Amino acid sequence: MTTATPPADPRSSSPEACEVPTPAGAPTHPRRALDWRLRFGALSLIWGFSFLLIKVGTEGYAPFQVTLGRLLFGTTVLAAAMAVKRDRLPRDARTWAHLTVSAFLLNALPFSLFAYAELTIPSTLAGICNATSPLWGMALSLVALSEDRPTRLRVAGLGLGFLGVLTVLGAWQGFHGLDARGTTLALLASLSYPIGWIYLRRTLAHTGSSALSMTGAQLFLATLQLAVVTPLFTTFPTRFPVVPLLATAALGALGTGLALLVQYGLVAEVGPTTAQMVTYFIPVIATAAGVALLGEHLSWSTPVGAAIVLAGAALTQARGTS
Repeated sequence: MTTATPPADPRSSSPEACEVPTPAGAPTHPRRALDWRLRFGALSLIWGFSFLLIKVGTEGYAPFQVTLGRLLFGTTVLAAAMAVKRDRLPRDARTWAHLTVSAFLLNALPFSLFAYAELTIPSTLAGICNATSPLWGMALSLVALSEDRPTRLRVAGLGLGFLGVLTVLGAWQGFHGLDARGTTLALLASLSYPIGWIYLRRTLAHTGSSALSMTGAQLFLATLQLAVVTPLFTTFPTRFPVVPLLATAALGALGTGLALLVQYGLVAEVGPTTAQMVTYFIPVIATAAGVALLGEHLSWSTPVGAAIVLAGAALTQARGTS
């Protein structure tokens, strides 16, 4: 979950679905050893299972510790990739200053919020909350980006999407049984991403550095931020449960590090629009994983509301001129 060079449209991204946008002048790669559809499917699975891994990780470690471990393992993977490709970190002080802000908005803050949210809400609900990010992006872009003109179709998508959120949360029954704190944290996490994307679009649209370099630097800064914060709010573990530790390692190495490399290749090969379609598979996989592997309860309103949310998110990305 990180962004370096900002995507062309902050509405079209999701926290687990647009980690490496296309840098200016990025080459395309029409031929790959592994078909892009297989990599697309693998990416959907990796990000869909991320919410399950967060849940398992927080069963043994504090949320800040899970987030720190995630960032540490993810940064290690990107650092190895940069070493193999002999890619260099940005050198401009201004770029580092802006990346410090984006590291907080796109990594440190939302990762931590999701980890804290899953202390009290199921991973299925967290995955669906994640799917609201394009809706937040649409609403914010209308205010913050003067060139982004609203259309009736997009506004309808925004309204439909938030109707889906209310359906998921069971608004007609007074949100009975809903953990308000955890749900609010998950929704705030999804809101943090488009704020970060818009910030990057305004500040680091053209840096001359590669997406891999920018993303690696951003993850490194987020890791430093959590390394400072974590000791202030947690105590060093006296025991290290193996399964939560493995879940945290997988969340970082696969769900953050490797996933970014796969997404970077997809964007370069098939373009950001196709690559970002992974957004629509993540909540489906997150829900299936939570129910099948964690035994989480699923009422009828959850999948129905999730489908409405995804339909609304799709409409907010429509390019019609109405």
